[in-house]
Amino acid sequence: MDMPSSAPVGDLIDRSVTGVVPGQLDAKLDLAKYLHHTGSPWFLALTALGVVFGDIGTSPLYAFQVALTGTGHSVPTAADVLGIVSLILWALMVMVSLKYVVFVLRADNDGEGGILALLSLVAADQVAKGAKLPALVLLGVVGASLLYGDGVITPAISVLSAMEGLRLAAPGFEHFIVPATIAVLIGLFVIQQYGTGSIGKLFGPIMVVWFVVIGALGLVNIWRAPAILTAVNPAAAARFLIADPKVSFAVIGAVFLALTGGEALYADMGHVGASAIRRAWFALVLPALLLNYFGQGALILADPTAADNPFYKLAPGWALIPMMVLATSATIIASQALISGVFSLTRQAMQMGLSPRARITPTSFDEAGQIYVPAANWLLMMGTLLTVLLFRSSENLAAAYGIAVSGTMLITTILLYRVAVSRWHWPAGVTIPVIVIFGAIDATFLVSNSIKIVEGGWFPLIVGTVIAALMLSWRKGSSEVRHRLQEMSMPLQEFLAHADNIVIGRAPGMGVWLTKVEHGASPMLLRHIEHNRVLHATVVLLTFVSDRRPRVPFGERHSVHRLGHGFYRIQVRLGFMQTPDIPLTLINCNKLGFDADLDHKNYYIAHETIVRRDTGSAMDPMSFAIFSFLNRIASRAPDFFKIPHDAVIEVGFRVEI
Repeated sequence: MDMPSSAPVGDLIDRSVTGVVPGQLDAKLDLAKYLHHTGSPWFLALTALGVVFGDIGTSPLYAFQVALTGTGHSVPTAADVLGIVSLILWALMVMVSLKYVVFVLRADNDGEGGILALLSLVAADQVAKGAKLPALVLLGVVGASLLYGDGVITPAISVLSAMEGLRLAAPGFEHFIVPATIAVLIGLFVIQQYGTGSIGKLFGPIMVVWFVVIGALGLVNIWRAPAILTAVNPAAAARFLIADPKVSFAVIGAVFLALTGGEALYADMGHVGASAIRRAWFALVLPALLLNYFGQGALILADPTAADNPFYKLAPGWALIPMMVLATSATIIASQALISGVFSLTRQAMQMGLSPRARITPTSFDEAGQIYVPAANWLLMMGTLLTVLLFRSSENLAAAYGIAVSGTMLITTILLYRVAVSRWHWPAGVTIPVIVIFGAIDATFLVSNSIKIVEGGWFPLIVGTVIAALMLSWRKGSSEVRHRLQEMSMPLQEFLAHADNIVIGRAPGMGVWLTKVEHGASPMLLRHIEHNRVLHATVVLLTFVSDRRPRVPFGERHSVHRLGHGFYRIQVRLGFMQTPDIPLTLINCNKLGFDADLDHKNYYIAHETIVRRDTGSAMDPMSFAIFSFLNRIASRAPDFFKIPHDAVIEVGFRVEI
């Protein structure tokens, strides 16, 4: 279609100024900054617990157990226990508390987070300097693709690990673990349509109970075996790493499971804001996690035979079933962190030209970042259910878990270097040591997780590779289509003279032509007047330009140019977190001085038949086939742009790329 693949037009903020007279606009046009993360700071922190911290908050269910298994000892030694707990402690402090909560959350793109928002932030600085971006774009695409792979695995391993409490609580029901997991996951994806705000209100209190309970259980066991507190000394981790490098290298990959959720924490920043995340992390999440990991270590020091399931054995026998119910609730919430992150990532990908159109539903009038993307939701559900059926246990999934998110974390560190230099203006003497330390740890985790490729790590890599191929093919194809349409267009002054000569009548009302061609008359319009020789009295050429910011303020968004002969060009510049609404955009333009009859209008969109040239095509056959498939399944333009179906006219023509 002769429109941008991603062209949001207006958002909820625009609705707040509908009906405002021009003299009032100055006070109201920049309402965006007031609509981000409204409400009590502690209420937002509670919402963050329900939306952001589920993933990292449920890692104690399996991380310590998998790390103990990695030692290869049937009965863990005290040195194993102290070393692993110390590694988890310092990994959480350095890589989550320092890297993500303190530094990475500062790298927000107008309040939005995630690998693509970070890429857009870095790219804006590089473009300003005249630099080319292929390497940065590729890094961002790979990082985003790996995060999608992580999004498929996280719900599966989280819910499976909770359901596996049935082995202890009711051994006879062990064969119900997989069916129960599937049922819970289906229910989780079904409720996504109600929005992260509603989900956060429901899940937040449950997560408060979860963190308080796991912290209390850990504290009780620390009281019984206080020797575990010596793990606070990083020397315990160092001794463990040095004692047997081969074993410790394998264990590092399992220790990384305690950090999964760090990247989702960043991706979900747009839902609740950085301050709410920091407040919840330091006030409750981090203390509870550390108490629980230390408690599991204390339990193993006192009873090494408890290594088969140290998390559930922290609780007394009478509390096992209630604990399993609470854990199941928490793991459902854990899945929410990645699901919400995938929604944000998908919208960013669409607006940055890395994904075809898909319907986006805002789910909050207060939080612009809270959205629901049906296509992403159902595709993610199918991938997650397939993962459960393929691996069938959290132990098997642990082998597949980690490699995707560790790769994304390393890419985030690389991009963070560019932000620290260009945005924060850190001196090289500070930037290089900090980034080298983070990068070295990230690289170590990635290499350690790579040894699990054969055991299951291949799965997220395949998912990531497929997603990356789709993104890059769509980006290339969309670029070629826009370039070809520009070649097929006619300069505006030449077109206006041509239209005067060929058009024999002007019908009452307004025709709105949606076009990708920024300079000139689109081939869609040329084809129409050649065949019909009639135009509306008022003709609007409406073009959308993507901005690297998440949201473009209202005052900078619209540009209206009178071309003469009843023609107007309206250019709308929108950020990658804004959603489309074409009729609302025309209302907004009228408020800014575009005086047109909005009661009698028709919308013209292109129906492009895209074919690959026999010779000289810029796309290889495989990439073109992928692009062509994505173009066919993309959301229909009237739905995406919120155009009334009874006012749409499609003009078909052929585009060779």
